[in-house]
Amino acid sequence: MDYRIEKLRQLIIGWVNYFGIADMKGLARELDRWIRRRIRMCFWKQWKRIKTKYDKLVRLGMRENEAWEFANTRKGYCRISNSHILNKTLTNEYLEKLGLVSLTQGYSLVH
Repeated sequence: MDYRIEKLRQLIIGWVNYFGIADMKGLARELDRWIRRRIRMCFWKQWKRIKTKYDKLVRLGMRENEAWEFANTRKGYCRISNSHILNKTLTNEYLEKLGLVSLTQGYSLVH
């Protein structure tokens, strides 16, 4: 995931520098949501086994009984990535700590 986030960070910075003169505030916000959702989906997919999902959710601050319930879900990766399960644990602040830059923040600095 570190490599993926680093490459994404480089791409976002370059994209903001190139398209920064355009009026794209709404588009930047929408792309930010989509990128964070895809990153959450990649994390969920990387934690293949139920025990791994449970351990990671507990480590990220979820209560044990909730974590066990959510780790055993049968919903698909894409659906889980947009649920409150991962939004509560893999927060935007956590993703920023990992090195993911925000498109809207980069756009705000240019304008």
